[in-house]
Amino acid sequence: MDLRARISAATKQAMKDRAAARLSTLRLINATIKDRDIAARGEGNDAGVSDTELLAILAKMVKQRRESASTYEEGGRLDLAEAEMAEIVVIEEFLPRALSDDEITAAVDAAMTEVGASSIRDMGRVMGVLKGRYQGQMDFSAVGPVVKEKLSHAG
Repeated sequence: MDLRARISAATKQAMKDRAAARLSTLRLINATIKDRDIAARGEGNDAGVSDTELLAILAKMVKQRRESASTYEEGGRLDLAEAEMAEIVVIEEFLPRALSDDEITAAVDAAMTEVGASSIRDMGRVMGVLKGRYQGQMDFSAVGPVVKEKLSHAG
């Protein structure tokens, strides 16, 4: 079952279960996807966004909620932070399993070998390979410094 179908099925089930908070999050996901589909059609892509792009959208939604939850915690609004964390749990159901630190290191090494990376100038190419292959499975803002460190010692 493709990602869109899984999200639709989950939305229908949440309606049947009368799970208001879950349904609200799923509707947010659907609205975000619909917005991106409309933008893609405007750019000439009649099929809308691909599953890879959907994973990127979901990963971005998780990142936004983590940042919001952190801000709310710092402001002493634990109720709002908990609501953001609950949304993250729902969104992450549709993302692939996150890679472990060892798997990330192996993926970075493989990407560096694949593009023949030898210096920091190759960072964009390495990150491009990783983003194409592991969307939704790793936090690229955390992986960037790992790639930079490895490349600074490669040259």
